[in-house]
Amino acid sequence: MSGNHHRIILALLLFFGVGYSAAASELSAKQTKVAHAQTLRSQDKKEIVWIEGLSEDEWIVRAIWLEENGAYEKCGEIYSKLYAATGDKEYLFKEVSSSIYSNTHISQSLKKLQAWSTEHPHDLVGRRLLLALYMNIKSFDKAAKIGNYLLKHSEKDSDLELAANPYLYSGEYQKGIKLLKKLYRKTKNENILLKIAAIETQYLNEPKKAIRMLETHRRIEDASPSVYKMLIDLYIKEQNIDQVLEMYKALYEKEQKSEYLSKIIEIYVFNHNFGALIKFLESNHANDEILYDLYKKEKQYKKAVKLSESFYLKDNNPHWLAEKAILIYEAADNKNDPKMLDELVSLFDQAFALGVDDSVYLNYYGYTLIDKEIDIDKGLEIIERALQQQPDNSYYLDSKAWGYYKKGECLKAYAIMEKVVRKEGLKEPEIKAHWEKIQKCQKPVIVGSR
Repeated sequence: MSGNHHRIILALLLFFGVGYSAAASELSAKQTKVAHAQTLRSQDKKEIVWIEGLSEDEWIVRAIWLEENGAYEKCGEIYSKLYAATGDKEYLFKEVSSSIYSNTHISQSLKKLQAWSTEHPHDLVGRRLLLALYMNIKSFDKAAKIGNYLLKHSEKDSDLELAANPYLYSGEYQKGIKLLKKLYRKTKNENILLKIAAIETQYLNEPKKAIRMLETHRRIEDASPSVYKMLIDLYIKEQNIDQVLEMYKALYEKEQKSEYLSKIIEIYVFNHNFGALIKFLESNHANDEILYDLYKKEKQYKKAVKLSESFYLKDNNPHWLAEKAILIYEAADNKNDPKMLDELVSLFDQAFALGVDDSVYLNYYGYTLIDKEIDIDKGLEIIERALQQQPDNSYYLDSKAWGYYKKGECLKAYAIMEKVVRKEGLKEPEIKAHWEKIQKCQKPVIVGSR
């Protein structure tokens, strides 16, 4: 196996699990207790060990300070002195763990620990550290032998992972996976599960097995987001967009994060499944603004009206009055219903009186006043306000031309509409209909002028 391949495996294991330095980590976590134990031991013996003019306790305090600040090499040198002076195994173990963390003095630590383990073959902590050292120098066969010893003589769950690592690093994935699966069955540890899934996917080319394990875990256990995210990655590689969506929905149900909601909306839109997206947003009201836009897009105007009313109650923004005016018109079966048109006029007038001046609303209201012949002159005045904001807007010019047509001023209507048609063509049904009527209206005038 190439050095590069070793590094890839190492990164994988360190990302998803304890990794080969598990024993060293265990010792590091207990550093303060070890120090206190040694101090007490010295007091119990009623003799003080002095090294280079400092007491044993003073050296321990220095070592702890260095360790806490990440100076593992210097820390290891102190523990080496303490071990040489006292012969206490705890100092040797701390020296070795410091060596592993700093990746220095490995051969020196290995010789010391090999010698100590030969004299104390049944000490499991020493064997775990020795396994870690063998892993560090890529002596995987020797590490595997220690792992097998641990499996026979230890009941500790983490030893299953330590025993698996030599096989995984050496490319014997099936042997390693077998041990990791045994550990997972005992502990249901997610980090172990994720390690198994990663190895099955990347090195055994069995993504479906990984998916089955992860899916079973998430359905039975209280799975963390990491499980869902790995499933998402796997489903993306499988091009199973429906399952990607389900994973994001499950994630959003656990944690209402905006990033999950964005992905859900993105997938629904990508699939053009707007009806399902509406149902999803209705079920949780995760984003009523998007829901409102979807109601309009899907012409569910009555539902949109209710949302616009709730928005207005929340923020008192008169913009929602103008929105509601448009919606009640679009929702009406009878576009000439006097009661509906009266409400429309009232809503728009309120909105504009409260400061709304958006050209879209101005054009919509002005055109409605003209087209329904409610107040053509007022409609033309409002269209002029819209044109002040966008003088070349073809739709606003069309509304203005239609107002002149309704007043019978065909020459003015024709001049404006001709520009609109020249620019937009006749693809738009409303422009085409207006142009045809204005042409008929204009004809007699043209003939008479000749």
